[in-house]
Amino acid sequence: MQAKVETLNVFPVKGMSATRRDQVILSPGEGVPGDRLFGFARPGSGFDPTAPEPLPKEKFVVLAKEAGLAGLQTEFLDGTLQIAGAAGTTVFDMNDPAGRQTAAQYLQTVLELREDAPPEFVSAAPHRFTDVSVVSPQMMNAVSLLNLETLRAFEAATGEDISPDRFRANIVFSGLPAWAEMQDTGTEITLGSVVVRTILRTQRCAATEVNPETAERDLKVPYLLRRTYGHMDMGVYAEVISGGTLSTGDQVTMKL
Repeated sequence: MQAKVETLNVFPVKGMSATRRDQVILSPGEGVPGDRLFGFARPGSGFDPTAPEPLPKEKFVVLAKEAGLAGLQTEFLDGTLQIAGAAGTTVFDMNDPAGRQTAAQYLQTVLELREDAPPEFVSAAPHRFTDVSVVSPQMMNAVSLLNLETLRAFEAATGEDISPDRFRANIVFSGLPAWAEMQDTGTEITLGSVVVRTILRTQRCAATEVNPETAERDLKVPYLLRRTYGHMDMGVYAEVISGGTLSTGDQVTMKL
């Protein structure tokens, strides 16, 4: 089986749905362009766009707490946020303070957020709202990878059908032996003309319990990982060390 890139995902707004790409341009030490540059911070988060500091994901509207986010299909382009939900499609101009406030109130209503005040739409590019931004600046700009063979081994061990979309990886590939990418940090993986080096295994949280099709919390993925393997890891974070254009279908190799 030839190992290849299956899917490329960009998540412009933290916690919201992916934008599929056929191609991305990656640069050394940088994350996926446009990935997690925006977020909806919960009231009192303490985020200061003039002096951005990493915050834990609990400070944002994310799937770990709000399963209903999976029921919203979103697109974000040139400052326009489009949200499609059960009540139809609504478009917000996020370049306008009134548009940002309206979008925040929309989320507060649709998701039945517990706070009295709506969340705040925040950004401070090149600051990224990645879950591991709190670890280091290097981790803030890491890309996330998922090996479908590892996921399939997990499915076989548990008897569950588990969508790769639960794991919200930037790069999903197939064809490498299961768990190969997670054996040793510092392993180099070549994806087309791009080379990345693994720096951290991805520990999974309650966000993966949410079914991306039904927006229901229907499978305790972290528990199943721990019960089956003694850890809650699925996928890896990696640093881009040699950049280039990466496309779906590109060959994937690593030293085994």
